[in-house]
Amino acid sequence: MLKKTFTQYVARLFSGKKSATSPKVYTQSEHHIDLRHVSRNAIKVCEVLQEKGFQAYIVGGAVRDLILGHEPKDFDVATNATPEKVRSLFRRARIIGRRFRLVHVVFGSEIIETSTFRAAGEQITDEQGRILNDNVFGDIKSDAARRDFTLNALYYDPVKQEVIDYHNGVNDLRKRIVRIIGDAEKRYREDPVRMLRAVRFASKLDATLEKDTHLPIKSLSHLISNVPDSRLFDETFKLLTCGNAMTCLQQLRAEGLHQGVLPLLDIVLKQSGGQEFIELTLARTDHRIRSNKHVSASFLYAALLWPLVQAYQKEEFRKNPDIPPVPALVNATNRVLDEQVQKLALQKRHSAEMREIWLMQPRFAKRSPRFIWRMIEQPYFRAACDFLQIRAASHEFDSVLAQWWMDLANASDGEKATMVNELGKASSGTKGKRPTANTEDSNSPAKRKRRTRRRSSKKKWADAVDARLNC
Repeated sequence: MLKKTFTQYVARLFSGKKSATSPKVYTQSEHHIDLRHVSRNAIKVCEVLQEKGFQAYIVGGAVRDLILGHEPKDFDVATNATPEKVRSLFRRARIIGRRFRLVHVVFGSEIIETSTFRAAGEQITDEQGRILNDNVFGDIKSDAARRDFTLNALYYDPVKQEVIDYHNGVNDLRKRIVRIIGDAEKRYREDPVRMLRAVRFASKLDATLEKDTHLPIKSLSHLISNVPDSRLFDETFKLLTCGNAMTCLQQLRAEGLHQGVLPLLDIVLKQSGGQEFIELTLARTDHRIRSNKHVSASFLYAALLWPLVQAYQKEEFRKNPDIPPVPALVNATNRVLDEQVQKLALQKRHSAEMREIWLMQPRFAKRSPRFIWRMIEQPYFRAACDFLQIRAASHEFDSVLAQWWMDLANASDGEKATMVNELGKASSGTKGKRPTANTEDSNSPAKRKRRTRRRSSKKKWADAVDARLNC
C-alpha cells in the first residue's frame, strides 16, 4: 500500500499537476506583471474589499493576459465577501444572474465583475449534467478547483503584487498547454461552453489541448445545443474575435462543434466565393483585434452571411428574371435574416444594422453630389464603406471606386465638400461653387419652388399696378 501511494505521488509530481493544497505564490520579479496595465478601478475594488477585512483578487483571463504581457480588455475580481456585502460597499453596484450570482461594480463606462468564491457543493443539474444553479460559496482553494482551465485559475493581488497558483497554471501558460481542471467529461457536461472555450484558448494562444482535455470533445459536441442562446452568442463572438479566427473555425469544424455554434458555416463556404470572402473578413478582423481596435458584432455577422445573401439574390433572379436588383436584394436579405437571427441568437439591433449595411451596397455604384450627401448622412455609412472594401478585395466591386468612398469616409467636412465638388465638375464639365454639407443643389425642387413663388408674387404686384393705372 505504501509503495502504491509513493508511486502515485511520483507520477503526480512528474505529470506537471501540482496539488491544490499547496499553491505556488509568484512575486513580481517572477510573474513580471506591469501594474500600469491593470485597471485602476479593479485595483480599487480589491483595495476596498481588503480594507474591510475580505480577500480580493483579480482573477481569470485578465491575469493570464497580464502574465503574457498583453493589456486585458476587462477585469474580474473574486472575493470571499457575499454578493450582498459587495453591493453594500460600492455606490454603483448591482447583483445580476440567477444560475451564477455576481456583482457588477460600475465605474463610468467600465464594469468590474465581482464574484464570490465558489465551492464544489451540491449543484442543481439537468439530465445532461449541466449546472443550473451554482451559488454555493466557499474559499479561494475551492474556487480554484471550480475554475475551468489551469491557465484561468490564477489569482493576482494588486496590493501585494503576488500571483497565487493552485493548479500549476503559470507553467501551463508558459508552455502553451490548455489543460482542464478535474475530469474533462464531467466538467464539459457541467457547462458545455467549456468545450468552446478550450478551442478558443488553444487558437488564441497558439497552444495545444492537453490529451485528456481534448479526448471527450467530439463525443460531447451535441451538448452545445443545451446552452442558452445569449451565452452562445457571447461565446461565438469571442471565438470570432480571438485574434486567430480562421484557425479557430477550422478547429471547431474538426471537433464537430460548429454545428451548434455556426451551423451556417458549411452552407456559406459552399457558396461561390464564400471561402475567399470569409477568409478576408476574418483576416481583417484578426488585424483589428491585434491592433486593439473595436470590432462590431453586426459588421462581422453581416460579412459572414453576405455570400448567403448573394446566393439567395441569384435565386430571386432565376425565379423572376425581370425583377430589379434592389428588390431582389431586399428579398434575399429578409430571407437570410428570417433563417439565421434565431439560430445565431442575434438581437434586433444587430439584424437592423446588418440589413442597412447590405442594402447600402448597391448605392455605392451611383455618384452624384446630392446622392453622395444623402449617403454620408446615413448612420451606418462608415460600416458600409468598410464592408465595401472587403467586397473590392474579393473582386466583387471596383477597387478604385471603393477607395474613393473610403477616402471620403475618412475625410474632414471641408475635404468631403472638395471631393464632391470636384466630382460634380468632372461629371457636368462646368465650374460652380463648392458645395458644403448644408447646401442644396441649385436645381433642387425646394429652390425651384421658391423661385416660382417669387415670380408669382411679382406678377401679382404688376397686375395690381396695371389695374390701378387703368382705373
